[in-house]
This record gives sequence, C-alpha cells and structure tokens, in this order.
Amino acid sequence: MRRPTFRPTTGLAAAAVCVALTAGTVPAVAGDGGGRTARTHDHAVRGHLVSATHLGGMTADRVRTWLATEEFDAASVRYGVDHYRLVYRTIDTRGRPTTASGLLVLPRNGDRWLRTVSYTHGTTSYKPDAPSVADGVWDRGPAVTYAAAGFAAVAPDYLGLGKGPGIHPWKHVPSETSASLDMLRAARRFVPWKGRFLDGQVLATGFSQGASSALGLARALQDRADPHFRVRAVAPIAGAYDFRGAELPALLNGDLDEKMSVAYAAYLLTSWNRVYGGIYEDPSELFEDAYASRVEKYFDGTTPGPDMLKGLPGTLEDLLKPRGFEILRHPSGAFAEALRVDAEVCTAWTPRVPVRLYKISDDEQATTLNTDHCAASFRTRGVRTPIVDVGDRLYGGSRHLGANLAGTARTVRWFTSLR
Repeated sequence: MRRPTFRPTTGLAAAAVCVALTAGTVPAVAGDGGGRTARTHDHAVRGHLVSATHLGGMTADRVRTWLATEEFDAASVRYGVDHYRLVYRTIDTRGRPTTASGLLVLPRNGDRWLRTVSYTHGTTSYKPDAPSVADGVWDRGPAVTYAAAGFAAVAPDYLGLGKGPGIHPWKHVPSETSASLDMLRAARRFVPWKGRFLDGQVLATGFSQGASSALGLARALQDRADPHFRVRAVAPIAGAYDFRGAELPALLNGDLDEKMSVAYAAYLLTSWNRVYGGIYEDPSELFEDAYASRVEKYFDGTTPGPDMLKGLPGTLEDLLKPRGFEILRHPSGAFAEALRVDAEVCTAWTPRVPVRLYKISDDEQATTLNTDHCAASFRTRGVRTPIVDVGDRLYGGSRHLGANLAGTARTVRWFTSLR
C-alpha cells in the first residue's frame, strides 16, 4: 500500500551478510559512559541487549543515491552509515517482561561521543514493514538521514512489530514510549562495542503515529525516566494527537481519505479492544458480518498492507454496524479512557525544551486540526509552540506521506543547528 502510512511490503531484506552479536557471545557490555555494566544473565533489566545484527553499511555517496530513490532530501548527508538491528528487553502494555526490536544507524565519522536522534515511525499493520526488518528506503530513510548528518539514530519497531512477539498495540502511547526509551538504553549498551558513546542528549522526532510517540518519549525523558538521557528538542511530524476532538470528527464527516478512514477505524477499534478491553466481546457487535470474522486478522501483524486494504470495504458505512458508529461518535467507558490516554502527549505535560510541530496543509489522513489543538493545549500552559507547514509535497499521491519527506528534511536541519 503506497499511499497510506500502512506501508506495502517490498520483500524483506535479503538475509545477507549479517553478523549477529547475541547474548550468548557477549559476556558483558561495559564502559558505556555511565559506569554501569549490563550483564547478559540479567534478564530483568529493561533495555538489556539480547542481540545485535549488523545489517550492512553505505558510503556517503551511496547514501545520497539511495535516499534519492524515494525522494528523501540528501542535502544534509555528510557521512556514510552502518545499520544494526537491536533486539532488547522491554515491557508490554501490562508491564510484563517482553522483547522488542529496533534499528540503530551510526555515522561513519570520527566522533566517539554522539548525540542521539530518536525517530518513531508511522503506522504499519505488518510485522515485516518495521524499520529493523524492512529493506525499503521509506522504512529506513529518516534514520539514515539523521545518521548521515552525524547523529546516532535509533528507530524502535514498537511492540509486536519487527522481531517483537505478539500483536502490535497500535496507538498505545505508553508502550510506544517504553519501547522507545528501552531502545535508547539498548543502543547505549551496544555502541561501546564500536568504540562509541552516546552523550545523553536526545532529539526526538516521529511521523504520524510516531509523532505522538515522540512527544511521549520527550515527556518521559523530561520527567527523568532515565538518569543517562535528557531530551534536547522535539519535532513531531503530521501527528494525530487529538483523536477525540479532531481526528474522529474529521473521519466521520468524510473530510479524510475514505479508504484510509476505514483502515484506521478498524485498526483503532481492534487494537484498543485488545489493550483496554470492554469495547466489544465479539467483532460482530461492531463490524458488518462480511468483515467481522476477518477484521482482527487484518491487524494481527501477519497480513500485508495491500491485502488488508483490499480486504476492507471502501466506506465506513460498509464496515461498521450502528454500534460501531455509536462508539466512534459518542465515546464512553474503555474507549473514552483510551482516547484520554492517547491525548495526554499534548494535554498532560508542559514542555521545557524547544518543540516544533510540523504539519502539511490538506493532510488527507491526519487532519491538521490535530496539530492546532496540540499547540493550543501547550499554549494554555504558557508554552508557545511554533507550527511549521512543510510545504506542498506529495509521495505516492499522498500529502500525508509527503509530510514525512519534507518534515524529515526540515527537522535534520533544525537538529543540526542545535549542536
């Protein structure tokens, strides 16, 4: 699926020439700059490194050519890069131990101490489309852009995507935050093996779903969730921060792309029912009979994006029964609580670091009212947050996806200026 943030799979990276650094071969990761040693038998440590796999690298010239194939701006490229897949220990939505994976990209420069950019990706419903396992430029392009500019770039896959077990809890900011934080910890433990160190300064950014994740990570770091990391600045791109007050009304009013509205509504209801419970006992309560028996399967991580879109109807009226519409129009109970938690990235903290909210006008997937409402919420607490329109940009016919390209180009320039 080219036009949505649900990405089409173009095939997994050929399992090539990967050198695994597994827990069985690494007795300890020491000298990580914080005076702490993470030992492989300590399975309870969040961010404990389970394995690291070298996925290859590129020269600076190759990076420029590679980024250009998917229209990413290569103007900030200064260095070649190396890619690694990290598998690490984290917690699930109920606080129980689990594992997750993510992509780490390091610049080929002479700097031993590196500032970190955390990039959290947009929506995908298919495990192999996550950054650490996908081989497409779209999936890794932002992380490579930041690394090629001289940063250590981390891109968590989130729970249930990539090499992570289970089903991805879509739009669950608390677990996106914990997975992102633990990915930072895993990267901090890994980079000393390459003679590098993370300086503890984190620049957080993300696109679409990942825009909320970036704000969630920034909030956690500002609240001292980890003594080794400090948030320096935040630059979310084209986020859906206010589902209740902006996104759902636009979706229900037909203001957004119709097919994508169907996919997002189905994903939201099935995901939040898994995470929070109490939304339905059987899908047939909310979904029309033609889809009730298969809608959950479309979002369990095993169905490629194009197949999911093809299997869903073209309109909400064909997807939802009256009870489904009632839940979206008049949230209550568990669904209302989930909406409240989702919106907290803008409503429940006061940023004390620079924040820029990037948007694109006439966004067909995430109404720009989301960004306006987030900025207004910050403003009520005395924080003036610039809203930056990224300009007129399309990718695969989508302005929403175009925002990721244009927003990444603007963000890397801003982050570089902060050094």
